[in-house]
Amino acid sequence: LFSLKDLFDARVHLGHKKGCRHRFMEPYIFGCRLDQDIIDLDQTMQHLQLALNFTAHIAYRKGIILFISRRRQFCHLVESTARECGEYAHTRYWQGGLLTNAHIQFGAGVRLPDLIIFLSSLNNVFGPHVAIRDAAKMNIPTVGVVDTNCNPCLITYPIPGNDDSPTAMELYCKLFRMAIIRAKDKRRQSEVFDELR
Repeated sequence: LFSLKDLFDARVHLGHKKGCRHRFMEPYIFGCRLDQDIIDLDQTMQHLQLALNFTAHIAYRKGIILFISRRRQFCHLVESTARECGEYAHTRYWQGGLLTNAHIQFGAGVRLPDLIIFLSSLNNVFGPHVAIRDAAKMNIPTVGVVDTNCNPCLITYPIPGNDDSPTAMELYCKLFRMAIIRAKDKRRQSEVFDELR
């Protein structure tokens, strides 16, 4: 689906300033150049491959996938990606307790997502997104793009990479869309094959 050159061209390796670095992100940092952290793309490739594989497995098994991002400039991109692959997106303010308190707010028949994809794991005020904590409480697996100023601890499948660059964001959206659509096509093929038998 992608190569190391694709990640490099999309500027996935560019982190934040050294002073903003989160200490749990240090294993994923290759080095520092002109006071800016450089992310190790070899590790990013491995983590992204794992995350895409897991996402495809969830889509293949008819799971509900929710895309989340609080970056205003990427709202349209995230929502259109979710629409194109037949899934859901939430790009507005996240009210705490939407997952943990769902049976009271929406009734007993509501189904929670089987996977949450965070295309940016921070909210607008540079704190971790509230939904990360809610998903961890509800044992919902999460995939998240974590920049050098983010905490990767509560995310099930962290992807160390740049979450500010538009080209990087487009690459992530394209890869997740391709993985989900391929998995759904595979499921349809297997269903047709089962009907023929």
